[in-house]
Amino acid sequence: MVTKEEKTTQNQCPVSAMVALIGGKWKPIILYCLRSDTRRFGEIATRIPTISRKVLTDQLKELEQDQLIIREQFNETPPRVEYSLSELGKSMAPVLAAMEKWGTENILNKQL
Repeated sequence: MVTKEEKTTQNQCPVSAMVALIGGKWKPIILYCLRSDTRRFGEIATRIPTISRKVLTDQLKELEQDQLIIREQFNETPPRVEYSLSELGKSMAPVLAAMEKWGTENILNKQL
């Protein structure tokens, strides 16, 4: 979640603003996982096997609070919750695509 101090920094540097919003180990990966489809918690956890359930829960809450994802809860038995990118989250698609391209070209293909 973005703090007041980070919002002050955002006014000074757009890159800092972006890093404050999606920085950390898991947020970019979660956003990347949601880039093309709506997913349930278990699907996200399966696609990111090294993240703990608690950390995934916390990160999803922060992304929702920062309005990057939408959490939709269905009134069903058993309960069903789905996560998808918000319009703000979808606007990050070019950034995520650039990160994917750079990572593939400069890390995965070169085995750094």
